[in-house]
Amino acid sequence: MDVPLRRERIFNVPGVIVALLFAMVAIHAIREYLLSEQSDIVVLFSFGFVPARYERSLLISGTFPGGIGADFWSFVSYAFLHGDWTHVGVNAAWMLAFGSPLARRFGSARTLGFLAVGAIAGALAHLATHGGEQVPMVGASAAISGAMAGAMRFVFQPGGPLRRIAGRPADYHAPAISLRAALLDSRILMFLGVWLGVNALFGLGAAPLIGENQSVAWEAHVGGFAAGLLLFGWFDPPPRMPPADTPPMERIAA
Repeated sequence: MDVPLRRERIFNVPGVIVALLFAMVAIHAIREYLLSEQSDIVVLFSFGFVPARYERSLLISGTFPGGIGADFWSFVSYAFLHGDWTHVGVNAAWMLAFGSPLARRFGSARTLGFLAVGAIAGALAHLATHGGEQVPMVGASAAISGAMAGAMRFVFQPGGPLRRIAGRPADYHAPAISLRAALLDSRILMFLGVWLGVNALFGLGAAPLIGENQSVAWEAHVGGFAAGLLLFGWFDPPPRMPPADTPPMERIAA
């Protein structure tokens, strides 16, 4: 009997990552090609992260669109807005690189939660260092920085996905390194150094859009990265164990 060959997908990207990339591109396309400049400003102040929202001593009621709801959703919604197509493209590439292994390990729901926590941590770090600022912060880089930190906890491990060109599903469930060991691992420290260098040179991340002086919100990146590194264990699913009645040789191969 002929055994049908298994067809591998050309682009083996987890569905949740595809959906996030589509949302990033679609939202920017709508802002770029369909909205007027005035409408786009309303969107930026409704969904971008504006530290001045939380300075009640400086805030006049009704100053910013979005109302009380935006006080909450903008901690995450800012990550779906970007400065230009280059900003979208850079963040999309990093999301593919680091969001994909996390999605294969976590599944869709945990991945979305983990990225949201990175975005929230980045917004809190930005708020702590830019209190009262009325310039919206946008970009997915705080969430992506969290994904980078989370991926570091397992991709370098023996049996992890970096050990082979085409990772097997089991490779993404290699035992994660402990936080203490991660902070002492030379490979992770080298990766961290590269990340800091790229962050400084290319401005990967959430940047203010309104005003002449646009700057990279590096504090948000640090906040997202720290959250991803410290909170990885909260989201990491328990190791997959073979059924108890599975023969030993089959357990090893699983």
